[in-house]
Amino acid sequence: MRINKYLALCGIGSRRKVEKYVLDGEIKVNGKVITDLATDINPQKDKVLYLDNPVTMPNQYVYYKFNKPKGYICSANDEHGRKTIYDIVNVPERVFSVGRLDYNSEGLLLLTNDGDFSNQLTHPSNHVDKEYVVTIEGQIKESELAVLRAGVVENGKRMPSAKVEVVNVQEKLTRLSVIIDEGQNRQIRRMFEAIGKTIVLLKRVSIGGLTLGGLERGKYRKLTDKELLSIFGVKKK
Repeated sequence: MRINKYLALCGIGSRRKVEKYVLDGEIKVNGKVITDLATDINPQKDKVLYLDNPVTMPNQYVYYKFNKPKGYICSANDEHGRKTIYDIVNVPERVFSVGRLDYNSEGLLLLTNDGDFSNQLTHPSNHVDKEYVVTIEGQIKESELAVLRAGVVENGKRMPSAKVEVVNVQEKLTRLSVIIDEGQNRQIRRMFEAIGKTIVLLKRVSIGGLTLGGLERGKYRKLTDKELLSIFGVKKK
């Protein structure tokens, strides 16, 4: 099988992420650095290393949901010394996050060792809805909502459209529901920055048909079969 599929199945990242590992020269096959994404792997014969550590396909794939608090990044380590989600999540398997939530965002995050599962959830062509509760300073005009819904223009390029509804309006704060199905880097924050709004709280509350379901902030657990079915309608093996 192709190197990117093999690495994703080994659980070190999604296909897009592991392609970067290959191109950056971080993968060795039988003692040689490879940078060609067309490289084929025989799992029974080839010895594959990532950063000089052996990678093998797991015996079983696992799927966790995590209510990420603010103040943590999704990487395994940080050059600035910030706390990572792995300071909280302590599981026997080597897992990675499906997509990301930035340092100041909180809410639903999925963790797995299944690269194909991650790719299904994050690839733009699959249009998996992700819902966020966004609290901003002040109020928002109907014309500004229309801009968000149509897709904000940033540096001459139109961002993907979004489903945006006002949930609650107070004197100094407005709470909105925002649903996107692509998830570009910092997309929600960039959308509101473009119309001059300051985000006070950004929380992801659902991915596909999966919700936090009462999971407390900072807690995590394995997904049930029913929850996996709610995402794709197919039980993962």
